[in-house]
Amino acid sequence: MENLKTPKLENQICFPLYVIAKEITGLYRPFLDELDITYSQYLVMMVLWDSDGLTVTHIGEKLFLDSGTLTPLLKRLETKGFITRKRKKEDERVVEVFLAEAGKQLQQKACAIPGKIQEKIGIQPEELLELKDTVLKILKKIEK
Repeated sequence: MENLKTPKLENQICFPLYVIAKEITGLYRPFLDELDITYSQYLVMMVLWDSDGLTVTHIGEKLFLDSGTLTPLLKRLETKGFITRKRKKEDERVVEVFLAEAGKQLQQKACAIPGKIQEKIGIQPEELLELKDTVLKILKKIEK
């Protein structure tokens, strides 16, 4: 019979990744509260600040979110006046998302957030880039 060992929490890669994601997201909260958006809404806004007028499907692909999760986020952002959603004339099944003026103004306020987070974490930018690169390598292998 195979010698099975009970997995130990301290030996798992998933646990420290889970904890750091939760903790870093928590660091964003006070800055995002000032902007009246959640972390998930911030992610959507960053995608749109980078490329306005994307379809809901495209935003979902960039954020690894399905439309069932993304649609309520978009509705809340639209209610707050940060975005507008429009059905494509050529294919009404396709919804495009555009920044409203308030969403464009929000971008200016959000520009300081990455620096504030880096300052709170307190490690060198090179170390953060190295960590990000390693995590992206793992993500690419998982996606295959």
